[in-house]
Parts: sequence; structure tokens; C-alpha cells
Amino acid sequence: MTVVVVSSRSFGSGCADPEARLREAGVEVRRIPSDHDLARCGPQLADADGWIAGTGPIRGEHLRAAPRLRLVARYGVGVDSVDRAEAAARGVLVTNTPGANTRAVAEHTLALLLGALRHVVAGDRAVRAGDWAPRRGRELADCRVGIVGYGAIGRAVGRLVAAFGAEVAAHDPWVTDADVDLVDLDTLAASCDVLSLHAPAGDRPLVDTALLGRMRPGAVLVNTARGGLVDEAAVATALRDGRLAGFAADVLADEHGASSPLFDAPNVTVTPHVAGQTVQAIDRMGAAAADECLRVLVEGRPPRHPVPPPRAEE
Repeated sequence: MTVVVVSSRSFGSGCADPEARLREAGVEVRRIPSDHDLARCGPQLADADGWIAGTGPIRGEHLRAAPRLRLVARYGVGVDSVDRAEAAARGVLVTNTPGANTRAVAEHTLALLLGALRHVVAGDRAVRAGDWAPRRGRELADCRVGIVGYGAIGRAVGRLVAAFGAEVAAHDPWVTDADVDLVDLDTLAASCDVLSLHAPAGDRPLVDTALLGRMRPGAVLVNTARGGLVDEAAVATALRDGRLAGFAADVLADEHGASSPLFDAPNVTVTPHVAGQTVQAIDRMGAAAADECLRVLVEGRPPRHPVPPPRAEE
């Protein structure tokens, strides 16, 4: 029997039932811990032909523990948690679900951005403490919004803020044509009132002390991409110094840690990595991941959304 392990916590938690589709096709579905702890996952991985994976790491040791594995179907878009080079060397296909959560993440980005500009969370906390002093915000229509990473989500965010009347610019080294100004990162930081991050994680933060020093005084930073894009200590310092007016994020460098330099800084809003967690996005991601398992493992067809091995420069 074909065995698919599932480590995504939200898989099948929407309105649809993608697990039932797999079972009806004769696939045995087994749940494993979302953190991919090898001591607990190992026995199940040994039998796995496919893996519907959340954001937990999939390293060489995981792949070596799964000799039958033929497919890692990422439940989501980002694949930086997967050792794609090792997967390719072992003949394991990697797929993702592009577009499934684009609208959800873009809308959450807009919510965080508006909340930061209008001090929504700080105002709520103040009122609960009996402080009704006004907090003067800024209108999005009067802002130039810089988007770092102009893929599907970045473009969706650009359309949303443009509908409010904001001017939009972007930085993306892999994009050569766009409907907005494409500039280098330093120029973007220096010329924008808002910087919104939608890029994949790299070896070092994109937003560090140097970049923060180039940003306009009073700018707002939003991150719904990857926690590693931001030097949290540097951002906390910029917030305390008043150079940065606000920081809003759905991701942190250590999402399960008890502390962050940002927790003690002013004008910070953090949500628990829920930007893609709408009922509609969960259903789309679940259907797409299950479809890849059926195509590859049951029907013997190529996947719809294969992710290639990393380029040398990655």
C-alpha cells in the first residue's frame, strides 16, 4: 500500500477533506509531528512513499530515514525548509502549492500594514488601560510602498495598496519586467515610507543595521515572508531610537521561542504565522498537495508544480 505521511498541522482542517481523497484512492495516511523530530518521526518515515510537509525542516537525516520516499509535497509555497539538493540526489521530487495562499497572505499583509500605520493594536491596549489619548496615524494613500520580492504575493500586495492610492515600487533581482518601478534594495529603502518583505530567506538578514540606516525616518516595516530576513535586534534598536515608526510581522526568527528582542521594543505587532491560514487557502493548499500525491504516487504522472534543485548561487 502507498503510504503518505502528513506533518502539516492544518492539512484537512478547512471545509474540504483532502485526506478522504487520498484514502479513497487506496493511500494510507499517517500523521507525524509538525516539528519533524526524527526520534518520533523515524518509524513512520521508514514506510513513507510521500510526505505532505508543513514548515518544519526536511534535512538529509530525514531523507535518509525514508528509503521509499518519492515525493515531498510542500503544503505551501516556500521550500527553504527542504534540503532540495539532497532530495534531488536521492531521486525525491519536491513540489509546492503556488498561488494557493497568495490572496490570504496579501490580505494579512495589508491588515498588518494598516494596523501599523493607524496604531490599531497600540490603541486597543491603551484604551483597555484607560488611556484615550489620540494617536495620530498616516494614510496609506500618501505613502510610497516598497515591496521586496515581487513574486505572486508581492504583486498581490502591490495591487491592494495601489487600490488605496499608494505609490508602489519593488526590488527583486529575478524580475526584469514589472508594472511598477524596479530599483535596487538600497534605493527602495531610502525612497519608501513602508517596506514590505516577500522574499525567500537567505544566508543573512536583508534588513540589518545598514539598511535600516538608509530607510526614511518614521518608516514602517512589515514582514510576512521569513523571520530570517530581519535582524531583530537591529530592528528593536531602530524602534527604540524612533527611526523606525513601526514593525509588524507574521514571522520571527525563532517562532517557538519564548523571547525576542522585538518583544520589548515599542510599536511592534506580531501574529503567529497565520497569514496563509484562511479556510479558503487551507482548502486550496490541501487539494493541491493531495493532487500531487495522487498524480505522482498513484497515477504515475509528473507533478503539476515541481520545484527544481537549487541553483549554484543559492
